[in-house]
Amino acid sequence: MIAGSVTWQSLRAEALRRIRSRIWPPGAQIPHEADLAEEFGCARATVNRALRDLAEAGYLERRRKGGTRVALTPVRKATFEISIIRQDIEGRGQGYGYRLLADRLAPAPTEVRKALRLMDGSMSELRFVRALHLADDRPFCLESRWLNPAVAGPGLCFDAQSANEWLVRNIAFSGGDLGFYARAADRALAADLACDEGAALFAVDRTTFSDTTPITAVTLTYAPGYRLVTEM
Repeated sequence: MIAGSVTWQSLRAEALRRIRSRIWPPGAQIPHEADLAEEFGCARATVNRALRDLAEAGYLERRRKGGTRVALTPVRKATFEISIIRQDIEGRGQGYGYRLLADRLAPAPTEVRKALRLMDGSMSELRFVRALHLADDRPFCLESRWLNPAVAGPGLCFDAQSANEWLVRNIAFSGGDLGFYARAADRALAADLACDEGAALFAVDRTTFSDTTPITAVTLTYAPGYRLVTEM
């Protein structure tokens, strides 16, 4: 039992103690939420919140009809925060600059429509925004983005504020996909990022959704020397 008022954080800590001490061993099914709520004298919603957080952290596996089990091999997850590129640059002690290179409605490529789950033929055109972020007047990041026009319609202007910053500040998302990879600079990228053709560049592909509604698909390509730091 947990002494005093039970919060989801204190219940999470107790559940994690039981996992680490092998009271709940790897692969074991843990008690049902209703039983845990009765044991700890709290609402079932409190139990659900604690277990959901442990599942997101990789300690538990939750299945709708199979109950909740301790993960056989706990996954250690990095925390990735969608940052405002301007703040990233200013946090490095550099001056920020921004150039909007393109902003138009256009048919999205098949790979973009697939990533945004639009293969049913809906949304014949998406809003395409391409922009260059600069650090001390040098290219830092090329933002190439496809936007759901229902989220960011033609009345919204990205001349002064980037789509990256506007989305982080104004649009909540519930999930998405994220990919990191290296790419060699072709002639166009070399010109945009002021680097040699063939230079190794760090790139991020990201899609975000609000429930099942697509928000955006973006590729961020960074100039040579960029280093990503996250938390574990």
